[in-house]
Amino acid sequence: MLVNYYNLSQALLKQVDEINKQTGIKRKLVIHGCCAPCSCYPIEVLDEYFDVTILYTNSNIYPREEYDIRLNELVDYIKTYNATHGSDVKLVVPTYDNVSYTKLIKDRGNHREGGEICFKCYEMRIRDAFEYAKQHHFDYAGTVMSISRQKSSSKLNEIGLQLQKEYPNIEFLIADFKKKGGQNRRDELSKDMYRQKYCGCVFSYQEYLKREEQSKPAM
Repeated sequence: MLVNYYNLSQALLKQVDEINKQTGIKRKLVIHGCCAPCSCYPIEVLDEYFDVTILYTNSNIYPREEYDIRLNELVDYIKTYNATHGSDVKLVVPTYDNVSYTKLIKDRGNHREGGEICFKCYEMRIRDAFEYAKQHHFDYAGTVMSISRQKSSSKLNEIGLQLQKEYPNIEFLIADFKKKGGQNRRDELSKDMYRQKYCGCVFSYQEYLKREEQSKPAM
């Protein structure tokens, strides 16, 4: 069955807006953010409805230098966004542990990017958001990854809604940030940002290096 997650996400935001008006308090959302370019548009949209915390839980990223570059870009963006909009978007950065993470996705090297092992990667980071929401009494958990052209919004929402069953007091933020000009707005907001050349894990890094080598002109 084809599900229109964009319509569902709009219905959810409308519902949240009504709750906020009734209580006078914004609902608390923790959302996994993989990088600044993918987070900028979701932050712009969600800040109106939620008390937003970005969870930079990305131990999949290799090497550490790349992880730090993406993190620093996100730190700078959130500082600028808050100063410009008078907002209080927060950033939480768990401990980086690429060794343990890579063990969990060790079979990725035998599969193409975007396959089942990548879904496991999505699940781990969305689960981190749910765990943080549980520990810190948040109302909603989610991920910005549906903004990416390389990520399946349907799969991300399917994973999030499945995880929601394990966390009955936390609602998954259904989203399809690509729709209705979302990608164009993301590109506009991020035009001066660092744009990574591969997804993140050591396997995608190795594939990137191979592509770079193959693109070199023959001597």
